[in-house]
Amino acid sequence: MSDSLRAVTVSISGEDCEQLHKAFSGWGTNEDLIISILGHRNAAQRKLIRQVYAETYGEDLLKALDKELTNDFERVVLLWTLDPPERDAYLANEATKRWTKSNQVLVEIACTRSPKELLLAREAYHARFKKSLEEDVAYHTSGDFRKLLVPLVSSYRYAGDEDLKADPKDEFLAILRATVKCLVCPEKYFEKVLRLAINRRGTDEGALTRVVATRAEFDLKIIKDEYHKRNSVPLDRAIAKDTTGDYEKMLLTLIGHEEA
Repeated sequence: MSDSLRAVTVSISGEDCEQLHKAFSGWGTNEDLIISILGHRNAAQRKLIRQVYAETYGEDLLKALDKELTNDFERVVLLWTLDPPERDAYLANEATKRWTKSNQVLVEIACTRSPKELLLAREAYHARFKKSLEEDVAYHTSGDFRKLLVPLVSSYRYAGDEDLKADPKDEFLAILRATVKCLVCPEKYFEKVLRLAINRRGTDEGALTRVVATRAEFDLKIIKDEYHKRNSVPLDRAIAKDTTGDYEKMLLTLIGHEEA
């Protein structure tokens, strides 16, 4: 990036920071302004906004958001504002602390991230929590899940199909196939997560937030198409029906988000 282009980029980020700071000032919080800025910035832009905000106001933007926002809206904004590796590290740490066999967050991270993305997530995990992801996974899991997950989160895998086509007698691969068969087609897997999250018995905001925040800049368009095909209802309509307020606005902004 040239010096002139960098200067323009920082200037734009500075304007965003000024507007965000205004959104936090006075009586109440201007949630619409926060959505209009952060909901339309890609990962690189959000990272720069955080950097410039900290330099300008002496406070981490995430801490400012945490003080001003609440509930599901706070969570989706915070997850979205995190760098993708930081976000994966945060979600993985949460998952290790409340592990159940139905909790597939670690499987999602291990099996739907590229080798480079997984490596960056592991580095972010160690930087933030001062221990390795594989250590925590080993400590909080047992049995077949430990046999599956520890190698998955520990390895730098080749980004191809060969690792699913090895000797079927391999015990680890047998567990892998049984556990993550649906992840051969990630869009089908995430469509199912969304379908189960948005249902008549109530909304699983945690799953809905996680999928939208983690996939918006990657394959959410494909997931949206799969959801529409499977449920005969557009994802935005399903979300609008099951959510309200600023949380709804942020989700709808993100599912229409395309990386600039």
